[in-house]
Amino acid sequence: MPADDLRFGTAGLRGPVGPGGMNVDLVTRATWAVGEWLRHHGHGGATVVVGRDARHGSAEFFAATTQVLAAAGFDVVALPGTSPTPLVAFSCRDLDAAAAIQITASHNPAADNGYKLYGGTGSDMPGAQIVSPADVEIEALMARAPSEIPRTSVAPDERAAAAGDRYLARLAQRFGTSTRPLRIALTPMHGVGGPLALTALRQAGFADVHVVAAQADPDPDFPTARFPNPEEPGATDLLLRLAADVDADLAIALDPDADRCALGIPDTGGWRMLTGDETGALFARRLATAGGVVASSIVSGTLAAKVATAAGATSVRTLTGFKWLVRAGEPLEYAYEEAIGHCVDPDAVRDKDGIGAAVVAAQLAAELRAAGSSVGSLLDGLSATHGVHATVGRSVRLTSTAPFMAAVRSAARRVLGGVECALVDYAIRDDGLRTDAVEFSGASGDIAVRAVVRPSGTEPKVKVYVEVVAPPVPDVPTARRDAAARAGQIADELAALGG
Repeated sequence: MPADDLRFGTAGLRGPVGPGGMNVDLVTRATWAVGEWLRHHGHGGATVVVGRDARHGSAEFFAATTQVLAAAGFDVVALPGTSPTPLVAFSCRDLDAAAAIQITASHNPAADNGYKLYGGTGSDMPGAQIVSPADVEIEALMARAPSEIPRTSVAPDERAAAAGDRYLARLAQRFGTSTRPLRIALTPMHGVGGPLALTALRQAGFADVHVVAAQADPDPDFPTARFPNPEEPGATDLLLRLAADVDADLAIALDPDADRCALGIPDTGGWRMLTGDETGALFARRLATAGGVVASSIVSGTLAAKVATAAGATSVRTLTGFKWLVRAGEPLEYAYEEAIGHCVDPDAVRDKDGIGAAVVAAQLAAELRAAGSSVGSLLDGLSATHGVHATVGRSVRLTSTAPFMAAVRSAARRVLGGVECALVDYAIRDDGLRTDAVEFSGASGDIAVRAVVRPSGTEPKVKVYVEVVAPPVPDVPTARRDAAARAGQIADELAALGG
């Protein structure tokens, strides 16, 4: 493997398009290696699903991927046009494929692209992102790729053409159809999820959907969002403006490949976006049942876990990433991460599914509206029962994350938000939660503080996650704002360690 290549990490490849990054040569060799890996594991000639988003390079990378696999004798199901990532993950399980590949960089900046690999038949979790040692095996094979790799064209396929309809049919089977009215504002964030999301919502009974016109169509330059991630400041401004203009009941933002979903609600003084943890608590309340499993990661807040436990479900903490979340245990009913990723139908999609999450959110909001309540009121009720939880995140973009993490580890105890907190270093754990992350936690009186700092697995940045938990009080909105302010102060303090 050339020294300047991207590394084939768990789930695949991601980086800038061009020499030394994502390019046709790299994708060709990676696909040859995936084919050899499948063949070595007894899946030569098996079915492989391939999809793509609309980013720069995606069409060329898609062609290389499908054609290399076809030339190697695999039964290639090439999804037509552009496809949301949840559709690829769904099709992997639905078609009993040996693997699935999605060409996407998800919510990364416009210069990036990626290559996401799902394991299939014969893997430990069909339809889930791969885990080690698969990534190591594939990277070793890439280093042995021949200089000339055959390619052959792939004919249109009935299974590929029917994939979207089968995904929609599964959503209808799992979540049904509502007869309650609801007005929705929606943005696909210049990505590929818009058409399928609109159809899914209409099928679920929600036809009164208003789309942000400037972000409706796929555009690889993401002209209205420097960072096309609904979590980033300013990314949802157009959505919330539209929601206010049309007097919507709910705002929904998908990321560009539609595997993530963020929600906005009307609040005192205007609209606000919910945190991923707030949405996680709402979905846990709706999807968790006695005997089931609900999964969240070490960087997620704790409210959803409390809600799941109260419903009789088993709450499981995992490492960050859906490759771990969807392996948390069975029967898995719901898995989420604070970064607005929600696995709402694990039997069909063993990964984040922003479109499925949008349907669940719309149904919940419609039921609450019909009962004279609201999503905000439900959140207040959960806070009154389980305590006021506020979570705040920060991203610190760096050329190197190592000095930052060393600075974080330099003190075994820190006073954060007036609370003395002790350090736990996940890098020295000897259990399944070992990772390059640091956690501070402590309590003072009736206030609890928890902060996790970790380097990103997909971008050159460090992420800071802070949760402040306060006791239930009659004025929940004020208590939440106070807790969020304290969490924000702590997050800023930790982020400043990066200089």
